[in-house]
Amino acid sequence: MTPAKTAGTTPTEEADLKAIAQVVATVERTQRAKDPDGFLALFHPDALWTTGHGKVLIGLDAIGEFTRAVLPAATWDGEVTYEVAHTQFLGPDVAAVKVRQVYHSPKGDLEGAPLYVMTRQDDGRWLLHACQNTEVRVD
Repeated sequence: MTPAKTAGTTPTEEADLKAIAQVVATVERTQRAKDPDGFLALFHPDALWTTGHGKVLIGLDAIGEFTRAVLPAATWDGEVTYEVAHTQFLGPDVAAVKVRQVYHSPKGDLEGAPLYVMTRQDDGRWLLHACQNTEVRVD
């Protein structure tokens, strides 16, 4: 996965874009592997998550309870891919990341358009902090 880049980015921003893309790649990997612990390791303890069906989860405990109940039992016929579509730095340690999420199946592709607000931690890691997963409807 190649991080989305904008003209005029600094070397620090380039490194941040790569780190952010790695988080998104890990979301993909952990979703495919149905790995709740790997997925949950990507979240800030005070994270806010809104599922694709509008369920609001506040804090890592609530996100963890939901994820551990749903992810291991999830079934889909095909595979899911995640790609950074756009990254907007809102400050030196905050980024809004638009993601293209596609569930590929023999019946056709279903697309999602998550928005991840990510924060850089004191140790340099980027974590998911406020996220909204949105289904893309084709009418």
